[in-house]
Amino acid sequence: MTRFQRFVQIFCLVLFLTLLAIASFSGLSISSLDFFLQMDPVLVFITAISARIILVSFIPAVIVLISTPFIGRVFCGYICPMGTTIDGTDALFGHKNRASLFSETKLNNKNLTKIKYLILLFFLGSALFGVSYVFFASPLSLITRFYGIVLFPVISFLSREALDLIRPLGDMLDISLISYAQIRTIRFATQFFILLFFIAIFGLVIFSPRFWCRYLCPSGALLAFFSKAPLIRRQVSDSKCTQCGKCIKKCPMSAIEPEKPNNAFHSECIVCRACEKVCPEKAVSFSLVKNSKAIALKTFSPERRHLVSTGLIGAGTAVMSLTGLNSLYGKPGEGQVGAKGLIRPPGAVMETDFLSRCVRCGECMTACPTNTLQPIWLIAGFPALFSPAITPRRGFCDPQCHECGKVCPTNAIRSIEKKDRIWAKTGTAQIIRQKCLAWEFSKSCMVCDEVCPYDAIKFLNKKDNKVPLPHVMENRCAGCGYCEYFCPVQNQAAIVVTPMDALRTNQGVYETQARHKGFMLQLKPHGNDTDPLELYPNINHGTAPGFDEL
Repeated sequence: MTRFQRFVQIFCLVLFLTLLAIASFSGLSISSLDFFLQMDPVLVFITAISARIILVSFIPAVIVLISTPFIGRVFCGYICPMGTTIDGTDALFGHKNRASLFSETKLNNKNLTKIKYLILLFFLGSALFGVSYVFFASPLSLITRFYGIVLFPVISFLSREALDLIRPLGDMLDISLISYAQIRTIRFATQFFILLFFIAIFGLVIFSPRFWCRYLCPSGALLAFFSKAPLIRRQVSDSKCTQCGKCIKKCPMSAIEPEKPNNAFHSECIVCRACEKVCPEKAVSFSLVKNSKAIALKTFSPERRHLVSTGLIGAGTAVMSLTGLNSLYGKPGEGQVGAKGLIRPPGAVMETDFLSRCVRCGECMTACPTNTLQPIWLIAGFPALFSPAITPRRGFCDPQCHECGKVCPTNAIRSIEKKDRIWAKTGTAQIIRQKCLAWEFSKSCMVCDEVCPYDAIKFLNKKDNKVPLPHVMENRCAGCGYCEYFCPVQNQAAIVVTPMDALRTNQGVYETQARHKGFMLQLKPHGNDTDPLELYPNINHGTAPGFDEL
């Protein structure tokens, strides 16, 4: 690895992490926070096919693809945060003699490079039926999920613990910045699965450097199709080369033919220039091809049976997913069994389109200021795995916030204008009377009404109950989850949000469609003058003031 490559890799990784960190701070409206995701060729290619859409945001990936016939797989070697992270773990945990150990095993076989092409074909087969499984192997989707859902919460937790340790010092020295500083606690589901997945990827270094990039990455496979013989590529001077083989051992991608170091598999080369740096005779160079003698070796010759069988497996998997009980494919009302309690983010398009567009990168979850967006498991079937859902008990969805729509790279969550945001109804609240303090225990409680930004709770008197009883005015409720989050009843809230009457649309103004359905979604006349968190600062540590814990 040259110094220049290391510098560019570190710069791109820092930029990627900076954009991800900025996305996690509410109110910082900076465009192109999802720029790196938009550069991932396989993410864009498969999404365009599965969702049948072409977006302006796909241009960066198109530029990456168009550039590969000229400069090769520079994206893999210099820009991709996944590749940089793997290089870092290789440097930390890789065996010093791994190159020689690897060359002595059967794993050093160009047939293994077919795996990434077959993965790409599998994704293509499923995408043809409108089902996207690209989130399982898209490098940018994976690495964004790793840093955003696994590492950021850990950093948040450690920062908060460190702040608590030095807070007494701030009080003693009268440093208000330390005394009153707050760091929000971020928590996510599925983080252990993601962590174990990446431990496996990083552990593959025992077999070879960049094992993921060599054999498994579908984006690498797509770029390899376009870079079989790039105009600027590795060239070797026959008069200077002594066939010492040092370049072969140093190449992290095994892109040099073992028997003939002069020849290279250019589609596998990531232009790291490690061979150029290690060559004692300075016989290797990367420059514009000036003669036709430069040999470009083929690494993958697709056989018809491989193409057909892998594509059919992908298509078959998609069909099985679409015919599953929890699938919402087809016309509404055809006996569909939707996932109970699955509340999508405001601005989410129709469910089948949402799943075909969503790449499970976790960017929306990282950007959510209340941490209510969480990745789900199998409650909506296999195709919905890791997709985002609102979890009101974890956090409410601010009706004046739409950070998730700003960072979504594929428009699975539409970007909504501020004045239209309050009309994006995500569900409807429902009171569980058997748990409600007023309904079941005749205790006066008005928390849900006090925190509701839409004034959707109405209290009525009944003869057989000595306290007013809450009722939800469904046409005023937007499903924001304030009531469920602040409900003092433990463990399950006495008022819960369900996806009933959620307003999902792929285009058009929400206000127009909401009014057409008879919804009256307006914030309180004077807004929320008092922050509910100030009214109930210890809401997660017990019941509301004045009540005994049930």
